[in-house]
Amino acid sequence: MKVFYAASNGLPLPQGHRFPVQKYTSLVETVIQSGLFDTHHLQPVEPATFEQISLVHDQDYIQRVFDGQLSEKELRRIGFPWSPELVDRSRRSVSATIHACQAALQDGLAVNLGGGTHHAYPDHGEGYCVFNDVATAARATLAAGMANRIIILDCDVHQGNGTAAIFINDPAVYTFSIHGERNFPFHKEHSDLDIALPDMADDRTYLDALEPGLMQALEQSRADLGIYIAGADPFVGDRLGRMALSKQGLLTRDNLVLDRCQTFGLPLAIVMGGGYAPNVQDIVDIHFNTIQAALRKEKNETVS
Repeated sequence: MKVFYAASNGLPLPQGHRFPVQKYTSLVETVIQSGLFDTHHLQPVEPATFEQISLVHDQDYIQRVFDGQLSEKELRRIGFPWSPELVDRSRRSVSATIHACQAALQDGLAVNLGGGTHHAYPDHGEGYCVFNDVATAARATLAAGMANRIIILDCDVHQGNGTAAIFINDPAVYTFSIHGERNFPFHKEHSDLDIALPDMADDRTYLDALEPGLMQALEQSRADLGIYIAGADPFVGDRLGRMALSKQGLLTRDNLVLDRCQTFGLPLAIVMGGGYAPNVQDIVDIHFNTIQAALRKEKNETVS
């Protein structure tokens, strides 16, 4: 199983900014130190090209991101100040998901140690998302003739509104989202299948809703590639999550997605999605559990 990551400098954010940028560096360090992957299977990526990103995003928007010409209003909507590092990381995040999709089709499973920027629309970013890596990777994979139909399994706590809007009239991409009913974004788009859960949904509530939804989505999509957004933000105590899943509940979620995709013979690219727990180590633990679950699934080991 190949693992890809954005090898770039951290984002320079104002002191007190609530986005835990250090989670990316900490996760990469944890994966490297685990010794689970050699240098062939753990790979940094190059930035995505203008042409790749333009498979989804308007060229004027891309150029203004590249050149630092976004308005203050646009930057507030994204939630980050502009910097060259922001552009570089956003481009590499897209590239890592493209690579993960290609590797998943070859090997069955692959991971991007970032990604899941599902709030970005063709002409603007929002919710800490500049470019929509999942949508761009789906389009790139389809354009290359490597897949005919793709399913996006979005288990971030926030609805993937940008992704849903991008593919609303595209039968080649099926969008599934399980998310907080009253959480951001407050105007929801229409995915092919949406499951909206109440505040403080616990492990049982979440898993009881996820399993039949997964089966319905996989049956309806008839996909030959899946992209799984394994958000850490349904975790209890997450500052932006408003749910109450335990780490064990989130691992059970991961195993459920992996098992059902295996049942359908579906290659799966996994991206990390959101995570805003006060203790960054909790976010890293959840994401690392996802990676370990995928590795065990690849080795056909029993997971719990």
